Amino acid sequence: MSLEDQRLSIDDYPSFGGTPRRLGGGADGLEAPRRSISALVKGLGRQRPSGRLSDADELKEPHAHGMGAGFYEEIRRSNASPLNVPFSLGAAVQVSEGDLCYGDGGDAANKATSHVDESYLDEYMDFEMEKDVNPPESIYLQFDAVKYNVVVKKTNKWGCAWGMKTATEKEILHGISGSVGAGEMLAMMGPSGSGKTTLLNVLGGRRTNPQWVSGSILYNDVPYTKNLKRRIGFVTQDDVLFPHLTVRETLVFSALLRLPDKFRKDQKVERAQAVLAQLGLQRCADTIIGNQFLRGVSGGERKRVCIGQEILINPSLLFLDEPTSGLDSTTALRTISLLHKLAHQGRAVMATIHQPSSRAFHMFDKLILLSEGFATYFGKAKGAMTYFDSIGFTPLIPMNPADFLLDLCSGNINDMSLPPKLQQKHKNLSFKKQDNTVGNAPATPRTLLAKDVKKYLVDCCEHQISTWDRTKSLQNQKLKQNLKELQAVVSEKRQWATTWWDQFIILFDRGFRERRHEYMSWMRVLQMVLSALLAGCLWWRSKHSTPNQLQDQEGLLFFIGVFWGYFPLFTAIFTFPLERPILTKERATDMYRLSAYFMARTLSDLPIELGLAVIFIIIIYFMTNLRHGFLPFMYTTLAVCLDVMASQGVGFCIGAAIMDVQKASTFASVIVLAFMLAGGYFVQHIPPFIGWVKYISFQSHTYKILSYIQYDNAKLRGLHGGPTKSVLALAIMVVAYRVVAYTALRRMKISA
Repeated sequence: MSLEDQRLSIDDYPSFGGTPRRLGGGADGLEAPRRSISALVKGLGRQRPSGRLSDADELKEPHAHGMGAGFYEEIRRSNASPLNVPFSLGAAVQVSEGDLCYGDGGDAANKATSHVDESYLDEYMDFEMEKDVNPPESIYLQFDAVKYNVVVKKTNKWGCAWGMKTATEKEILHGISGSVGAGEMLAMMGPSGSGKTTLLNVLGGRRTNPQWVSGSILYNDVPYTKNLKRRIGFVTQDDVLFPHLTVRETLVFSALLRLPDKFRKDQKVERAQAVLAQLGLQRCADTIIGNQFLRGVSGGERKRVCIGQEILINPSLLFLDEPTSGLDSTTALRTISLLHKLAHQGRAVMATIHQPSSRAFHMFDKLILLSEGFATYFGKAKGAMTYFDSIGFTPLIPMNPADFLLDLCSGNINDMSLPPKLQQKHKNLSFKKQDNTVGNAPATPRTLLAKDVKKYLVDCCEHQISTWDRTKSLQNQKLKQNLKELQAVVSEKRQWATTWWDQFIILFDRGFRERRHEYMSWMRVLQMVLSALLAGCLWWRSKHSTPNQLQDQEGLLFFIGVFWGYFPLFTAIFTFPLERPILTKERATDMYRLSAYFMARTLSDLPIELGLAVIFIIIIYFMTNLRHGFLPFMYTTLAVCLDVMASQGVGFCIGAAIMDVQKASTFASVIVLAFMLAGGYFVQHIPPFIGWVKYISFQSHTYKILSYIQYDNAKLRGLHGGPTKSVLALAIMVVAYRVVAYTALRRMKISA
């Protein structure tokens, strides 16, 4: 279709100011531009009409166009369009006549329409969202004079903070005020370092320490409590997901953990499938998530998976930190359109946005502009350009409103007019720069005016916000009428969605699915098999009839204890440091108990780890001619399994206590070396002041047990004590080291 034909098709419909043309089909001879999903699927190969009916016409007569009136009625009740911009199931943006609009590279106009030719995926997402569950309970968030301080330690002249008792407080947020309610999307914009993420974390309950936060933050006129966790969805800036799980598995496991027990398992799975379809993720449902080293879904799909995890519980408040970072303009626009639709289903959506396009900007209902922790604007996004024009800032060239606002917050006054007061100062600075240049003195940079611009914006914003507070919105008036009911929503008793046992089973299954790729990788299996074959060749058909032969075979037993005390330990070290972001994210939403996670995480590795150990023993046992018989073989296998579990416990303990991979690896190397040297093979007569190391060395106890299994007591002149004490010591280590690891996790206060 040519460009001229597209223009004619647009002019044919009233929503674009044209005159309707009679077409075949229908009572009035008019062709409805919207089609059902079934008709759309049948006609994928045909050119679809580019025109749309106006949203106002659809709302008047929804049944005439094949639309359900209930959905639009819900939009009316939730005050879905506080900016008087009609809500559309598509991403079309229509600006009413008389409003000034600055397009991306276009000219300013009194009337502007932006039409987005959406794909089949967008239409299908619209259709699925129309079938979404009932809107959540409304929560009205109001914050006033919010401040946030951090403690900065002073360093000495060598740049080190050790031993320094003095510290200073730095204020990150300087009295931010605003509000957002059901059916609204509030966007926070500002340059990097302006405090957007900090404010989002404070409002989302991620920073609740009264020593750091001051001001009033009310949810339906009730302060934040932990009961609100299951009413709040929070999407972090980084996509924290398990890379080896598929999209479907990720959403299903989240549904099983987060949805309450009143839903059956099949109902939870159905809810996950519905969200999968709602977000348009069916095409990649069976594709793994992936990461920077593992190819998986795209960045936009990964971001939608993170959003899907939060809307599974149908939250009343949805917070998102930079949901469009790293996405191309089309994917970013699609993501903003998705959030816009989620908000207009009855949720309150609050997101930090970096450099949105003009089309995305017009989807915002409310806007907060931040500059170095100060608010420079709060109000309707549609009125931002009018507000800044009223205080003297106007773009001199057509530009994206977001670019204009971010330049203002950064103090960049290029290509824009200034208020008379600042304009005069700008001229004075320009004259001063010319004088300094003539006199060969350092020129005064133009950026000296940036501080004055920011201060002017902050002063104007304080007056603007006070005026906004005096003007009560319709939504706030409705809130006060049903305040008791809404407060009951916030004050509900905190409870876990599922039982401890269900959490353990689900987390065990998820952990096994995630790490089976690591443990069963061909590199790891090949490493274990080659190590067993190499040891079998070196000790091929070994004997113990002479002292030298006995010494060689004792070296084999010590090698087995050291080998299976080393690899499980260094594998377990990475467990909690690498999973800390996921643990923090999921614990912040009360997804599961820390004890259930710890038990599932520490036990899900054992089946594969013990399986590899058994295969190793089968290969090496008969190649090296160890003691024949079923019982000696079984006892040897059980002893190695105890060694594996004890070494894992030490790894869990070190990783949980330090929570830094590099530091934990260095510390573990020293520990393993000390345990190995005190194992009883290299040194048998250890000085008393360091002799206690052998009693906590799992390698020493494993070597002693294996020696008692293989040889008679007559040949154990260098070993003291029986095997029973060593078995008991290893069993105690298996439990004790894990208890210490769990205590270390509790002390880190990951349970937000």
